[in-house]
Amino acid sequence: MKILHVDSALEWRGGQNQVFLTALGMAARGHAVTLACRAGGVLEDRARAARLPVRPVVFGRGDVSFSAAFGLATLYGELRPDVVHLHDPHGIGAGLLAARLAGQDARIVGTRRVDFRVRGTLSRWKYGACDRVIAVSRAIAAVLEEGGVPRERVRLVYEGVPDRPPEGGGREALAALGVPTDAPIVGKVAALADHKDHMTFLAAAAQVSERLPDARFLIVGDGELRSRVEDRVRELGLNGHCVLTGFRTDMDRLIPAFTVFCLSSHMEGLGTSLLDAMCFSRPIVATAAGGIPEAVEDGLTGRVVPVKAPEALAAALVEVLSDPHRQRAMGEAGRRRFEDRFTAHRMVEETLKVYAEMA
Repeated sequence: MKILHVDSALEWRGGQNQVFLTALGMAARGHAVTLACRAGGVLEDRARAARLPVRPVVFGRGDVSFSAAFGLATLYGELRPDVVHLHDPHGIGAGLLAARLAGQDARIVGTRRVDFRVRGTLSRWKYGACDRVIAVSRAIAAVLEEGGVPRERVRLVYEGVPDRPPEGGGREALAALGVPTDAPIVGKVAALADHKDHMTFLAAAAQVSERLPDARFLIVGDGELRSRVEDRVRELGLNGHCVLTGFRTDMDRLIPAFTVFCLSSHMEGLGTSLLDAMCFSRPIVATAAGGIPEAVEDGLTGRVVPVKAPEALAAALVEVLSDPHRQRAMGEAGRRRFEDRFTAHRMVEETLKVYAEMA
């Protein structure tokens, strides 16, 4: 099968990792895969390093980039793909317009990874015009259907991450960041963006610190809200207790060294960092945003609390941090759930089934 994947992002976040893993997995299965991505973006560099066929595209601003549409239309005519998979809102807009310009009859698949409402005529057209729309959680599937996308076109395919062993040296890496090697660690891996709600995480951290003074809090990621997060750390007196690491490439070392993994989002499609934590058998404390409760089963693989409720988040963190036996049990249950539902292998196979059903 000839497959063209399209993604417009410049930076590297969870969605771009999913595009990369999907393309890589399909190429490994013998399909003719090409990745069209933003010229100069991180995804282009990583795909080239992995020797995936890459076509850089110039994406302009706005929901529909005409420069990208013309570039993709040329690419459609050259490659004649059987399936075009559009992975983000800007990519969907440009990819659909390109199909019209090229007179392309390929099957068009869109993916939706965010759980906010589908608003506006253009957004409704984009998702409604796809032959299939993959939702990465049931919560997103419901959002798509509420936005007018016909139910028969929506398919649920959970995101996935590779199954791999943890890398050693995590505690040493934390020590290099100034974290005591014997401290209980609450780690959060998320872009410093509004929907990840770092302010609730920090408010909870301040409360946990009052009850468990030895606890340390690690925020891994970068983004437009970094200065605000740093200011809030100082305001809450968390200097010395909370470390902002910035973007890191050694997550397979850091996450296994966390005592508890925490995600405090108020909006979340699914949260691939949660899947990494489950792969490494880490107990999770998270909020009930979007698809998170589909990954984290409250009381079994971790604790799930209401969004924007720092008191509840703090109480759940103290509960898990104070019980090593429960930490192990939740981590082991999370690992089993990961193996059953959230591997990259399963994600690729189920995505290919969506393609095949349109043949």
